[in-house]
Order: sequence, then C-alpha cells, then structure tokens
Amino acid sequence: MHTHDTIAAIASPVGTGGIGIVRVSGPAAKHILARIFRPRSPRFAGFKPWTLHRGRVLDVHGNVLDDALVVFMPGPCSFTGEDVAEIHCHGGMALLALLLENILAPGTRLAEAGEFSRRAFLNGRMDLTQAEAVAELISAPGKEGVLLSAAKLDGLLGRRVNALREKLEEARMRVCVAVDFPEEEAECLSRFDFLQAVEDISQVVRELLAGHKRNRYWQEGALVVLAGRVNVGKSSLMNALLGRERALVTGQAGTTRDFLEERVLLDGLPARLVDTAGLRESADEVERLGIAASRRCVDEADLILLVLDGQEGYTREDQALLEAFPMDRVLLVWNKSDLARPDAASLPCVAGQRGMVYVSARTGEGVDDLAAEVRRKVLRQSGGDGNMRADGLSPNLRQASALSRALDELAVCARDVQSGLPYDICALHLDMAGESLAELTGRDGSDALLNRIFSTFCIGK
Repeated sequence: MHTHDTIAAIASPVGTGGIGIVRVSGPAAKHILARIFRPRSPRFAGFKPWTLHRGRVLDVHGNVLDDALVVFMPGPCSFTGEDVAEIHCHGGMALLALLLENILAPGTRLAEAGEFSRRAFLNGRMDLTQAEAVAELISAPGKEGVLLSAAKLDGLLGRRVNALREKLEEARMRVCVAVDFPEEEAECLSRFDFLQAVEDISQVVRELLAGHKRNRYWQEGALVVLAGRVNVGKSSLMNALLGRERALVTGQAGTTRDFLEERVLLDGLPARLVDTAGLRESADEVERLGIAASRRCVDEADLILLVLDGQEGYTREDQALLEAFPMDRVLLVWNKSDLARPDAASLPCVAGQRGMVYVSARTGEGVDDLAAEVRRKVLRQSGGDGNMRADGLSPNLRQASALSRALDELAVCARDVQSGLPYDICALHLDMAGESLAELTGRDGSDALLNRIFSTFCIGK
C-alpha cells in the first residue's frame, strides 16, 4: 500500500441525503481544494485551517457542481495524520460521484477499504484498538454499544493493554537479572514472587476477557428464541415485541414453517429475536425441516422464551420441552394472560425455578415486563448484575482471541515455575504472552494482520 500518495473517497453513507461528504487525505489535499473550490466571500484569504468556507465546487471544465462548505485540516493533527480536506455538499449520489471523479486527477486515487483509518494507525494517530473502535462505533446497535465503542476510541482498552505489557516487561527484566546475575540476590525474583507477578497479570487478562463475554450482547445483540408447541402465540408475541406485524398469524396450527429473525431493542438491550416453528412431530416434510432449523436456533440461543398457551394451561408437552432445554437459559412466558391465569399450585416446582412472565400478545399487557426480564436474565448469565450497564472494557472477538492466547502462555509459565524449571525457559512464555498482547494494539503487527482488519472497513472510513 502506498502511504505517500493522495487518496479520496465518499465518506457519507450510500444513498440520497441532505448532506454528502467527500474526504481527501495526502500531500495534494490543499491543492485539490484550490483547484475545485471558488469562495463566495471576497474576504477569503486562503484555506484557514479547521474553518468551514462556503463557496462553489467546480468540475474540470469550470462548471458549477454545487454550493458547498469545505474545510482544510493540516497534518499531523488531522484524523489520518496527513493533510486532509473535506467537501460537504448536498447528498445526491450522482453529485457526489461527479465530484469525486473530478478530484481523482493524476496523483490522486480512490481510497481502499479502511485506508483512512489505516493511515491514522500507521501515522501514530491511534492504536489498533482505537481503529477498530471506529468501525464498531459506526455499527453500534444501541446506546450502550455506542458508549463502549467511544470508550475504546478514547484509548481505554489500549492503555490497559499497554500497562499489562509494561508489567510483563518488568517481570521479564527481573527474570533476566536472576539468570544472568544470580549472585545479585536483592534483584532476583523468588519463585513465589515470580508466580505472584504472573498471577497478577493473569487476573487482569481474565477481567478483560470477562468484559468481552459480558459486553458482547451490547455490541452484537443477544440471540433470543421464541420456542414452544404449535399455536401457543409465538408469532403474535414476536409482533408485540417488535411493535409491528412481522410474523404471519392465523388460527391454523403450524403456520410458521421456518424461523424468522428480526433485530430489536428489549428494554435497551440489542437482541436478535427469532420466531421458530412449533416443536412437534410432523409428517409434513417442509414443516419437519423448519422444526429442525428451530431446534438448531434453540441450541445456539442465549435465552429461550418457552411460550405457554394460557387457555390450555401447562401441558405434558410443555413439560417435555422444558426438561429438554437447559435450565439456565429458559424463561417461561405465559401468553394469553388476559384470558386465563394459572394457579401457582398447579405449576410444577421446576417451572417456578425457571421464572415466569405473564403477557397478552393480543392486548400488549406485560410485554414491557417481558422485555425487562429478558434483559435481566441475559445479563445475569454473563456473570454480572441483571440491571447493569455496559462498562468500558469490551474486547472484540479478535482482541479476546489474543487475550486468550496470552492467558494460556501465562498459565504454562506458572506451571513451569512451580515445576522448578530454569527461569530462562519459563521466561519464554512471558515473551509469547507479550507478543499476543502486542497484537491488540497493533504494536509490531504484521501486514497480514492489518490487511485482515482494515479490509472489513468501508471505503471512506
């Protein structure tokens, strides 16, 4: 990748909108502005940095394309660390494409996917956790996801990882002293102190990994599956939770032949809500395939809402399904509560252990209570308070994988120390753990790693 040329791209979303933005980064950014922009103000005296200037943008033939605002941001204090220019015009795609075409003169090329963020990383404007946070912030499904991404963009995760690496370097240095200068007893690490240092670092890594599990729901959404017998009101309940008619509802049993999935916020928690085919034995080939797909959804679910028919009550079929589902991932939902409510004594003891929410998909009664209980139960499963908000330590899947490798190396290091192996052998695992932590922030990162990360970004990001 060339990092000394000038790149340009449409930075606003695809589609027609009130405002569209074209971004330019590189040494020719200011020259490009001077070529395509004509100011309206007679007092205009060049592109004062960080100031919006109003005027007309022109094509190569001098034809006016639009009335726009432009801004010049000189490096190294810009987003990419280079000279950056932005043109803010009206958001028609034809206009933006024509403007970009006139910018892409010799010496300026179309930016590759994620190239603006990659240049920011390469120029030291952000570490790799912050660069990834840019993409996560844009795709955040809800408020908590935005707050998590913003904390990472501010460098919270990167600072914690760098502090860990400093502790590793300190332990490694003291190990080297113990190996090279064994007579310097004051500087040597005892095996107890060595183990304690490894455990202290491991504990922080475990806390970061717990943050990945706990906050995955805020970033990606929990998988919540509506399951149960046929015709108990799963599709009606899905429509009630979505606030619109999404699933087909009829009085005929077995209407849902395949699962339906929709994204929704349940009491502020992002969720992938899935309506499944009624679970029963069927001779219909299409329905059997739908039931098999439903069972796969149930197996993968973060939470299973086992829907009961309030008119029919708690049946043997319901009991069989309940016993087949994992206890810690099931919430019982008594639907049609406007028609009938159960006597608590009539429900098996096991039902009470799973929790029960009473709703009426027809009237909407209890739907908000159900959403709140889904939130509480999902978050409790991640090891936190069911009412908690997201915290600022939220490694993504790539980052969690690197943390897991670091933790594995630290565990092996601790076993080797306990076994009495020489310190120089034990210290090799500290080096490997440090390399895994370095992957998080991109320090000493390979081109293959950077290509894999930034290729997932949009052009213009």
